[in-house]
Amino acid sequence: MKEIDIADLKRITELVKTKYNYDFTNYAMSSFKRRILRILELHNLNVDELIKRLYEPPFLDDFLNEITVNVTEMFRDPPFWRVLRDDIIPAIMLNHQKIRIWHAGCSSGEEVFSMAIMLREMGILDNVSLIATDLDSNILENAKAGIYNLKNMELNEKNYIRYQGTSSLSKYYKESNGKAVMDKTLVENVSYRKHDLVKGEVFNKFDLVLCRNVMIYFNQTLQNEVLKKFHESLFKYGYLAIGSKESLIWCDIASKFIVVNNEEKVYKKIKD
Repeated sequence: MKEIDIADLKRITELVKTKYNYDFTNYAMSSFKRRILRILELHNLNVDELIKRLYEPPFLDDFLNEITVNVTEMFRDPPFWRVLRDDIIPAIMLNHQKIRIWHAGCSSGEEVFSMAIMLREMGILDNVSLIATDLDSNILENAKAGIYNLKNMELNEKNYIRYQGTSSLSKYYKESNGKAVMDKTLVENVSYRKHDLVKGEVFNKFDLVLCRNVMIYFNQTLQNEVLKKFHESLFKYGYLAIGSKESLIWCDIASKFIVVNNEEKVYKKIKD
């Protein structure tokens, strides 16, 4: 088993911040350490060797791919998607003919396709503008491509059934060489952008921001800063959806939101 201590982690974070302007100093330490240990094992490196490799820009992509966790599913947590379909989207549409949605930390794109499928089945996909962002350029390319392992589609199909979709998930992809190739017309209204939640600027206003199961990897200081950005990114009375293990209760801008659905962690902005 590889060994690593706090001083080693500090060396790594300082190098990545100084050389590439990626700031991991406020990531949850236990999670960051696990990710670094995984990189050491995968590439059979010790800490000094890892630091040498990090001076090679091409290796940074491998590094980021491991640090930024990219495990997701379509229609993950089906009850959440039912709340979106039955309550949140209709509430937004009462006041807006056009809807703007931001998927922050979109990973490999399963959530974006889930949203697009849901909106198409609601008959309003053409009225929605979606922006999907992630820190990792390679992962963004995967999200754009919309090509997934067929074995993963079994779980995705089960989630879709539990979500109570109006068709079959297989309607939205074709099989090719053991892969599921998603229908690209679903994401014609999606703009994919590289964006750093830690250091990136607020770049637009949205009716709905989704950032689910990303902030669990941040410490409280960083969560607070990111939540402030989300608040600033929302129109007044816009909605924020976060992960089931995440909360707004303790953060500085908690009083500027109300809880819409505590179980599914959906909040509504009520103050600028």
